[in-house]
Amino acid sequence: MTIRTVGVVGAGTMGIGVSQLMAENGYPTVLVDNDSSALVRARQAIHNGLRTRRLFAGSTVDVEATLKIITFTTDLGELSDVDYLVENATERWEVKAGIYPDLDRICPSHTVFGVNTSAVPITRIGGLTGRADRVIGTHFMNPAPMKPLVEVIKGYHTSAETIALTGALMESLGKAHIVVNDSPGFVTNRVLMLTINEAVYTLHEDVSSAVDIDMLFKQCFGHQMGPLETADLIGLDTVLLSLEVLLENFQDPKYRPCVLLRQLVAAGRLGCKSGAGFHEYNSVMTGAAR
Repeated sequence: MTIRTVGVVGAGTMGIGVSQLMAENGYPTVLVDNDSSALVRARQAIHNGLRTRRLFAGSTVDVEATLKIITFTTDLGELSDVDYLVENATERWEVKAGIYPDLDRICPSHTVFGVNTSAVPITRIGGLTGRADRVIGTHFMNPAPMKPLVEVIKGYHTSAETIALTGALMESLGKAHIVVNDSPGFVTNRVLMLTINEAVYTLHEDVSSAVDIDMLFKQCFGHQMGPLETADLIGLDTVLLSLEVLLENFQDPKYRPCVLLRQLVAAGRLGCKSGAGFHEYNSVMTGAAR
């Protein structure tokens, strides 16, 4: 199957990055969100992201021409002609459970659903549709246009054809990919969320400061970012939801979110996207700490 048009559901941090990535690689893209103000912010963020890549990453993409092939809409019906869809809604099960029956009804029968989730099992998502063989995990990392590799998750019913088509899409986007079997959190977030949560506990227990915790990981292990910086980049609300999904699925108390994480989310300190999390940032949606 040829992918002519791509749909993206959710105009948050990941939806913005995935939409930019698709469009700058020539795919006409339909970005849907039920919040029109989020779509306005998404358009500006994609414009800024494309300009940044031209200035600092050597990209030759035409900013205005790329924006013109993205449709920003609140109407799910605009997805009626897409060949591949990437869903980026919140990690709350009730939200996803409310979306997929509508997507299944609206999208053509051949459309593949790529689930860009941090932790929700792909097989469970497939069960919400009549096309479980065409449901696959596409776990893009943030920021999607810059990260070189995508974790692809095979659900219980995911077909070989769906895996092959997804692999071809990733190649066309300039991304490497690794296919893993379905499990809550998959490989990356099953390990990463534990690391982040334990780092939050060490901060909460006053074992060390946020700056020094991150510095230890960068200087001792060669990590580009420390665990608390990584949490800020992901979004503390997403980290919290991911831990809750892991706790629910595994019923293992090691996934119990630290009370400090819950407190920061309640306070609106969500990380880079809000301007402050474990660290403070120069502006909203930037990783430039101060």
